[in-house]
Amino acid sequence: MSLHAEAAATLRGWHAPDAGQERLRAAYVDHLAAHPDGEQRACFPAHLTAGALVLSHDGDHVLLNLHRKARRWFHFGGHLETGDATLRDAGRREAVEESGLPDLVVDPDPVHLSRHRVDFCDPRGPVDHLDVRFLARAAAGVEPVVSDESLDVRWWPVAALPTEEQDMVELIGLARQRVGVPGS
Repeated sequence: MSLHAEAAATLRGWHAPDAGQERLRAAYVDHLAAHPDGEQRACFPAHLTAGALVLSHDGDHVLLNLHRKARRWFHFGGHLETGDATLRDAGRREAVEESGLPDLVVDPDPVHLSRHRVDFCDPRGPVDHLDVRFLARAAAGVEPVVSDESLDVRWWPVAALPTEEQDMVELIGLARQRVGVPGS
């Protein structure tokens, strides 16, 4: 199965947690139906991306990277590559590359979708990233490594995040709910 077909099937079968996420899911499915290259970076002015939010073993900390170009704290993620068989594989690859943690366990189903504009992605102009986000779990005591794509990589207590962006707060909340952290 092609990555395009797998992405479409994954998104068609995903059960969104709320009405806003359902609207995004439907828009992503429509995007892929309209664009045979909709999962590829070359698709302009919008394309799929994938990533993973890394939670600590107890769900009380989140691993974020200070993105080199955006200069903001984010989960790990990026463009799909030809070697990625699935959206999950792409999300895991991005998280491993950018965190330096090779043994991440990634849930099979997406946890969150986010459509956001990126001004530095393509020389033709701004691009909408149709991000598919997965949940990854790290073992206790692991230490991340800063990649070339980041200025810093750090564990943050959920109660003291370096960002108040609603998108990230929502992603973290959904991820913690999925793993059953009380009070999420």
